[in-house]
Amino acid sequence: MFSRNHRSRVTVARGSALEMEFKRGRFRLSLFSDPPEDTELQRKLDHEIRMREGACKLLAACSQREQALEATKSLLVCNSRILSYMGELQRRKEAQVLEKTGRRPSDSGPPTERSPCRGRVCISDLRIPLMWKDTEYFKNKGDLHRWAVFLLLQLGEHIQDTEMILVDRTLTDISFQNNVIFTEAGPDFELRLELYGACMEEEGALAGAPKRLATKLSSSLGRSSGRRVRASLESAGGSGSGPILLPTPAVGGPRYHLLAHTTLTLAAVQDGFRTHDLTLASHEENPAWLPLYGSVCCRLVAQPFCMTQPTANGILRVQQAGELQDWARVHGVLKGTNLFCYRQPEDADTGEEPLFTIAINKETRVRAGELEQAAGRPFTLSISNRYGEDEVTHTLQTESRGALHSWMEALWQLFFDMSQWKQCCDEIMKIETPVSRKPPQVLAKQGSLYHEMVLSETVAPGGPGEGLLLQDNTISAEIRALLSSYYSDR
Repeated sequence: MFSRNHRSRVTVARGSALEMEFKRGRFRLSLFSDPPEDTELQRKLDHEIRMREGACKLLAACSQREQALEATKSLLVCNSRILSYMGELQRRKEAQVLEKTGRRPSDSGPPTERSPCRGRVCISDLRIPLMWKDTEYFKNKGDLHRWAVFLLLQLGEHIQDTEMILVDRTLTDISFQNNVIFTEAGPDFELRLELYGACMEEEGALAGAPKRLATKLSSSLGRSSGRRVRASLESAGGSGSGPILLPTPAVGGPRYHLLAHTTLTLAAVQDGFRTHDLTLASHEENPAWLPLYGSVCCRLVAQPFCMTQPTANGILRVQQAGELQDWARVHGVLKGTNLFCYRQPEDADTGEEPLFTIAINKETRVRAGELEQAAGRPFTLSISNRYGEDEVTHTLQTESRGALHSWMEALWQLFFDMSQWKQCCDEIMKIETPVSRKPPQVLAKQGSLYHEMVLSETVAPGGPGEGLLLQDNTISAEIRALLSSYYSDR
């Protein structure tokens, strides 16, 4: 028999010597348990497995096409996250084993003295232009096909998705309103975007294929032979074994296909809109083919933690440039590219304006030194910045050698973070808080006249339509329902 600690996921044989040593207190169970980060990743993996089981049950019970599309989308996202989490767990286990044996993982490379800080990466205002034929868009000819599309975004082991959007030839581009944020990214991040799509007529076309095939055979083989072939096809289709010549798919429901993908890195970060190339993964013969232009426009920004969080603080005595005798006692806070000097520590928490600010940028020079060894004289460091032809130097005194070492280490780390995050440290890029995702609307059309209409609730006195206002919410809802059914039937 074995006993299992569900918190640490350790299995120990009952009555074994190892269990006796645990009871005597000679060993701690935490030495044999997974690290906290691995336990959290395992919890996420278990959650996605349960979500996948629920998505499979929901897909089997779906009776509406829109419900099946959402369930299939959830199933695809869950499968992607499960594969990502399992790969990350395997990589961490391999690193732990090699570390215990005194070896480094083959892909770890030589050890580095410093590691850059982490940061947040946000991608928003995603737009993918479409390239319709003139006869389809301008002349409105041909069959009106519709696609359900969404984006899958992956950074490391973290995967997020956008809402599902229905697309037809009335749209000139696919616009996603989501602000997708990844909170633990390094400067070497690779953000992969994958566009998936499902043709909404594909399922209906497959379902009607046996009848169309039977009709064509019956008309081409003659009346008597055609009737026999048609009867055999219809009986095969209604027997539950699936239509003849058309194998039953292994997984029911709609199928999403990878339409295009691209990978964005730190070089693509800019506080503004940029256009990036897409790699198309489908061709025109594919049933789920969508006429993509081959590019994606988005706003990709990043916020290193060194720009938004204080990296050092403490009491300093500052001698400003040109003042040889006056020393100001301040509370210094190193945050981003500035050393803020406050009158007292409470001012930094309450948002008070600092007494003065010392700029810290990629061109700043920092030197450590000691003043003359007078009684009680602390150690010093100097910060020099060049403004045009002039050089401005501030001298800082610390209270101890340890404080001086801490400030110097924080400054060197900041310079290293600047060299790794590059343009992200020039100024703080704004990241908007993402709004909560609304439940999917049934057959929500973008760009149609119905969604651009604004039903006014007031008009000017004496104007046209006075007395015929839609002030009753029930009447407005009925009209919207009628318009929605009208556009969905077109």
